[in-house]
Amino acid sequence: MAFVKDIKGDIDAALERDPAARNRLEILLCYPGVHSLISHRIAHVFFKKGFKLVARMISQTSRFFTGIEIHPGADIGKGCFIDHGMAVVIGETTQIGDDVTIYQAVTLGGTGKDVGKRHPTIGNNVVISSGAKVLGPFKVGDNSKIGAGSVVLEEVPSNCTVVGVPGHIVKRGGERVEKADLDQIHFPDPIKKELECLRRRIVLLENKLNEEKEEGE
Repeated sequence: MAFVKDIKGDIDAALERDPAARNRLEILLCYPGVHSLISHRIAHVFFKKGFKLVARMISQTSRFFTGIEIHPGADIGKGCFIDHGMAVVIGETTQIGDDVTIYQAVTLGGTGKDVGKRHPTIGNNVVISSGAKVLGPFKVGDNSKIGAGSVVLEEVPSNCTVVGVPGHIVKRGGERVEKADLDQIHFPDPIKKELECLRRRIVLLENKLNEEKEEGE
């Protein structure tokens, strides 16, 4: 049965990737990441068959007990491992490949400005470290790594390492990117940038209004 095979794959992934895991029974009984995946795989079946309210009820019950929120519409591949898991959020149109590892407080979400496909597509064998936010309908390529606390807003090619806010590539194919900016303090301030754009726009409009008043006099 495919469902049982997928759950076995999730348990095996935890056993392989978590050095604290001692055996499959312990993982099945004590790992909230596995519990959330079991619930999700059940909810996902209901979601695809059109029983969306039932699917959401299952996912919200799982969220209550595990602290992990996975929308039942999300498509998750084989061998997924959610380690610790608290505060993980995975959006409706997220697609996750095989053998992906996700740590606590990760968000695979949207930006609020997209419709249809709103959430990221995660390739195979990707590692997303704790606190990382991957936001938008783009792809993170196979074998890539997202650093802890990073905010990724655009596509990541395969075999890359991304860090920072906003996220930028520091390794590609195992080689350090030339002149990669590793400054972890002086990040650009997106809010300040937007306010500066608004200020310039207001000045431009005020000048235009003044010109129209002078022409009318």
